[in-house]
Amino acid sequence: MLMTAHPAGTGVPAYSETVPCTAASARRARLLVTTALDTWGLPDMIEAGILLMSELVANAVEHTRSRNLRVIISRPEPDRVRVAVVDMSRTHPSPRTTTAEEEHGRGLVVIAALSDNWGTDPLRWGKRVWADLHAEAAP
Repeated sequence: MLMTAHPAGTGVPAYSETVPCTAASARRARLLVTTALDTWGLPDMIEAGILLMSELVANAVEHTRSRNLRVIISRPEPDRVRVAVVDMSRTHPSPRTTTAEEEHGRGLVVIAALSDNWGTDPLRWGKRVWADLHAEAAP
């Protein structure tokens, strides 16, 4: 399926798509990140971008009861790329302490390690969890 970049309401270049709140949607979200970063001439950021998006989607699937998620990749500034997931839960994510034996619970630690910054924006109907990556500014 061919995707086309559309400017966000603020004029920011962005790709977004609504996907079911299921683990299988992480694949679609990774494709969206790959398409956007390739289009923007930022192929070196694809690996980090898809890992961040995968963690954001996994956290939303695991911890919310949303039917759908909105996955977004945007370039709000020439030197910044943001990946985000919007869900219908108002519960904000918080890092937790895990043991070496636990297989889950490290998502926010991974997001913090890979991103330059991350956070949560409360929305009237839920929240947006996002992570930023530094991009080379366009000449």
